[in-house]
Amino acid sequence: MGGHCYLRYDDTNPEKEEEKFFRGIREMVEWLGYKPWKVTHASDNFQELYNLAVELIRRGHAYVCHMKAEDLKGFNVPDSPWRDRPIEESLQLFEDMRKGKINEGDATLRMKTTLEEGKKDPVAYRIKFTPHHRTGSEWCVYPTYDYTHCLCDSIENITHSLCTKEFQSRRSSYYWLCNVLDLYCPVQWEYARLNLHYAVVSKRKIAKLIKENYVKDWDDPRLFTLTALRRRGFPSEAINLFCAKVGVTMAQTVIDPSLLEACVRDVLNISAPRAMAVINPLLVKILNFPADHCGDVTVPNFPADESKGTHKVPFSSEIFIEKDDFKELADKNYKRLATNQIVGLRHSGYTIEVVKVVKDPEGNPQELHVKCQATLENKPKAFIHWVSKPLKCEVRLYERLFHHRNPEDTNEVPNGYLSDINKNSLVTVSEALIDMSVKGSKAFTRFQFERLGFFSVDPDSTTEQLVFNRTVTLKEDPNKC
Repeated sequence: MGGHCYLRYDDTNPEKEEEKFFRGIREMVEWLGYKPWKVTHASDNFQELYNLAVELIRRGHAYVCHMKAEDLKGFNVPDSPWRDRPIEESLQLFEDMRKGKINEGDATLRMKTTLEEGKKDPVAYRIKFTPHHRTGSEWCVYPTYDYTHCLCDSIENITHSLCTKEFQSRRSSYYWLCNVLDLYCPVQWEYARLNLHYAVVSKRKIAKLIKENYVKDWDDPRLFTLTALRRRGFPSEAINLFCAKVGVTMAQTVIDPSLLEACVRDVLNISAPRAMAVINPLLVKILNFPADHCGDVTVPNFPADESKGTHKVPFSSEIFIEKDDFKELADKNYKRLATNQIVGLRHSGYTIEVVKVVKDPEGNPQELHVKCQATLENKPKAFIHWVSKPLKCEVRLYERLFHHRNPEDTNEVPNGYLSDINKNSLVTVSEALIDMSVKGSKAFTRFQFERLGFFSVDPDSTTEQLVFNRTVTLKEDPNKC
């Protein structure tokens, strides 16, 4: 038998709730391929939660306390001098809190129970004179997660409440609260949070990275938020495949990102059509370009499966190759273009041979003059990619954001995770070149740039210029001979 799964937003803190984050969560859930049976908010139940708090006081299981927030932090909190105050007095004070008669921070409603972790009398309600993004200024008292979680589950007739392992210490209070109010009690199931090396996944720490301008926003492709992974070009199928391989467990594990990247390559290799792009261009002039050439070459979208179609790219007497694909003199291990070695041009049917190297004042190759010959007449050691009559585009090359595997571990990074930032985690190439086949591509469209890696169109793209994010490199070292 199947069941239904709710998506509920815990929107109990008006200071931290923004509608854009709630929209983003649902968008990411649906992007992963899952449509919730029902979407609810904790704020849907504010009135019923308040009524249950009144009942909790009446039954002698909650009281209004005036200890300050700083005195309630930690685990060795002294007993409240107001723990045994009369029920009627707490009822009146709680009503005064509700009506805004007590200042923020001067009173809380606390439950008479002890969490498994040892924390005594957790707070159920606090005063916040902050409008809520859904209920406006209707309320000035707001419930805490410890109070809200189990009661919303009960109100919605949830059978199994799924949460990460850090909430295991709150399981006893979950059952206690439902039982002392004689409510239906669901089952809480915990699972371990998925952590990754070379990353931080804490919401608080990511917010600090954004605030201090180490990354641009929650969707910065160097992060491991779902919205960041999508922007970088990770397919949802690859994330689901990765999660299936890792599995759901109670064991706290940290996974290397290379496993996720391998899943991305597996999916993109059969779904991302090929294109040719040159990141660091070197102009090549073909002196004997065939007069009878039609001016186009046909390139398969997926070389391993020609049934998936082809596209045409221009081929003319002026092409661009990667600077790294030329070396003045080839040694025995070098297989690409050199003054003493020919190379093949992918998909063109031709090889090229260097006739002249034009250099800039610093002695760097600026332009090559070459002759071409049909590949059948002269078989090369290697083939390189190229572009002709290309589009200019911006390419963003991403690397890991942190140098160390565990940036939050002070044994590895004594000065904290912010000191471990990789300053070269983003390199922007503003004048890369790409073949015409990608013209007009929409945001999030993915390609495999031959010999370079997998890339995705960034939402920053305009009709005048496409912007590409490098999703992952190819399995092979792109700089190998």
